[in-house]
Amino acid sequence: MISRYTRPAMGQIWTLENRYQAWLKVELAVCEAWASLGQIPNESLQIIKEKAAIDVPRILAIEEKTKHDVIAFLTSLEEKIGPEARFIHLGCTSSDIVDTANALLFQEAGTLLVADLENLLDCLKDLAFKYKGVLCMGRTHGIHAEPTSFGLKMAGFYAEFCRHLERVKSGLESVRVGKISGAVGTYAFVSPALEEYALKLLNLRVDGHSTQIVQRDRYAHFFTSLAILGGGIERLCLELRHLQRTEVREIEEGFSQGQKGSSAMPHKKNPISAENMCGLSRLLRTNALAAMEDQALWHERDISHSSVERVIMPDSTIMADYILNRLVRLLSGLNVHPEIMRENMERSYGLYFSQRVLTELISTGHPRQKSYEAVQRLAMESWQTRKPFPDLVQNDAEITAILGADRLKQLFDPLFYLTHEDEIFNRVFTSKENCL
Repeated sequence: MISRYTRPAMGQIWTLENRYQAWLKVELAVCEAWASLGQIPNESLQIIKEKAAIDVPRILAIEEKTKHDVIAFLTSLEEKIGPEARFIHLGCTSSDIVDTANALLFQEAGTLLVADLENLLDCLKDLAFKYKGVLCMGRTHGIHAEPTSFGLKMAGFYAEFCRHLERVKSGLESVRVGKISGAVGTYAFVSPALEEYALKLLNLRVDGHSTQIVQRDRYAHFFTSLAILGGGIERLCLELRHLQRTEVREIEEGFSQGQKGSSAMPHKKNPISAENMCGLSRLLRTNALAAMEDQALWHERDISHSSVERVIMPDSTIMADYILNRLVRLLSGLNVHPEIMRENMERSYGLYFSQRVLTELISTGHPRQKSYEAVQRLAMESWQTRKPFPDLVQNDAEITAILGADRLKQLFDPLFYLTHEDEIFNRVFTSKENCL
């Protein structure tokens, strides 16, 4: 991942230094567990805890020879600690350390992602309430349908991102497990009690039945939650891109002084942030596919998953962190144009009232198909002649005879379409369980 996309906090999690520190935390927790069982003298445990230190250049130098990262890590610790290092890694296999440390790294990264999502939800809530009651055209198939409000649009995205937050939390809980069960998960040289003790120190759950590794359906769960999150981000960004089109221009991304949109056309202001985030969201989905491909391994394990995870663990969390923070910046600086929203509503000559006229006719007992044909006839005339649909309806002898002039006049208030806006807001922001 390109370094400029990395916030220092998230990027720091995936450095070699922090990775080895996580390994060391696991090794020390195992030593603590052995000491609790009387297998490591307390004096030796204290020496190990005092002298154990990470030396990244030395580990890498040793790995050049051993071609094995965990052995290089252990060799470096032995050089630091001395004879008491014989108690480190007692009864463990490499994956006991690596997979358990992965759980720690996931939780570090997840804490930031949860905070990012909560910030985004705050931003969406602010937009929803700021533009509650601000009419705009709702579109289906890209065509004018019926009015909604920009506040309702944002409330809808708020509801969706509440679900994304719950999915990410669920994925994080799925990978909040470790294993200290030995070479093939049989506890031949350790014990379930030792494992439970060590993992409790690390605030991790015990994997009910591991082989040599924590099973990768857990990882697939987490990465899939990020992929679905990416789909939601792309849906929001795609909406913003469509609304910024010249023919629509209901919103615009912020455009700072001195910013340029095109090397050839000085007038250009493009939705570049939304476009960038759409692209990066696709990578989140691609990485989730790679995580699912890692589920099927030979027997108790092979190593085909390892190389994949060295890429997707940092890349997906860093990308998600970057996208979420950039999305908050985009929304915080969004330029919204309510006056253009109202102008655009009238570009279809009031045709959005067609269903209201239709249902009113039906309510009198007039046959549905005949009512539909009468309204559609006037709607098509409105399109072809560019005459306001409400005028055509009120001047139509057939419909006026059925509904009466006074009743017709009451049908053409666009605020009618926001009749239940308060109820929707209450569902979304007061009774959030309705959104989950």
